[in-house]
Amino acid sequence: FSNRFLAVIVAIIAVRIKHGAVLANNTAPLHSFTPAAISNTISSWSNYAALRYVSFPVQTIFKSSKIIAVMMMGKFLKGTTYPYTQHVEAFLITCGVALFSLAMKSPKEETETQLTGLIFLLLYISFDSFTSQWQDKVYTQYGRANVDPYQMMLGINSSAIIFTTAGLVFSGDFPLVWEFLLVNPVVLKYNIITAITSASGQLCIFYTIREFGPVIFTLIMIIRQMLSICISAVYFHHDITIKAFFGMTMVFGVLFYQARRKYYAKLNKQPATQSAPVLTATGSK
Repeated sequence: FSNRFLAVIVAIIAVRIKHGAVLANNTAPLHSFTPAAISNTISSWSNYAALRYVSFPVQTIFKSSKIIAVMMMGKFLKGTTYPYTQHVEAFLITCGVALFSLAMKSPKEETETQLTGLIFLLLYISFDSFTSQWQDKVYTQYGRANVDPYQMMLGINSSAIIFTTAGLVFSGDFPLVWEFLLVNPVVLKYNIITAITSASGQLCIFYTIREFGPVIFTLIMIIRQMLSICISAVYFHHDITIKAFFGMTMVFGVLFYQARRKYYAKLNKQPATQSAPVLTATGSK
């Protein structure tokens, strides 16, 4: 709730300063952001709920395959087509991330996988993929130049805070949260810090999806996860196993191949900078 609340305040101030009005000058109507707000809320809830019912390897496999889910959702939601090579690259990245994560983490207690947990994981990966693709759809439908990250933040969090508040009220957790804050006032300071970092992160996320699309955003999140694990391993003096190193090499190898392939494809599309010498009517240069 605090994350949504602060994000709405920041977005209102930013939109007001940049566009002169909070809602009057917005090209995209406020309700166009609601589906992404609903899916984002459901995906977060499903992610945490699944932790009680599935084993760590199953969690890893599902979360590692997020890039495949994003591509499938793009096809379903917007009719986006991806070349065969990109499907192969997504599969190899999924395998590499799964191998890396499984090799680096070994939980002390293994949770038995249940059908309920698998359902929660399916909900999580489906709605999480829907969120980024819907945001990209809003940018495409109303024009990327007409919808900026501040307007996206305002639209999504305005709807999300309604669902979050309703969930706290109807579940009966709101009085418990209030009582917890009264007993532990120091928590409020950390809550504010978390809300500030969350709002800042949202702006980066919305900008990335707007400029580069949901698939690139998912790849960035995968790399961030792997780098976080590597930094943690170095800082806490944990060993990086051969399997983990192989998985990491596979992922970065595919990413390097992608960058190289796109670079040469871009060069081939560019017109020649030097044209052939033009002959005059007399046949001289």
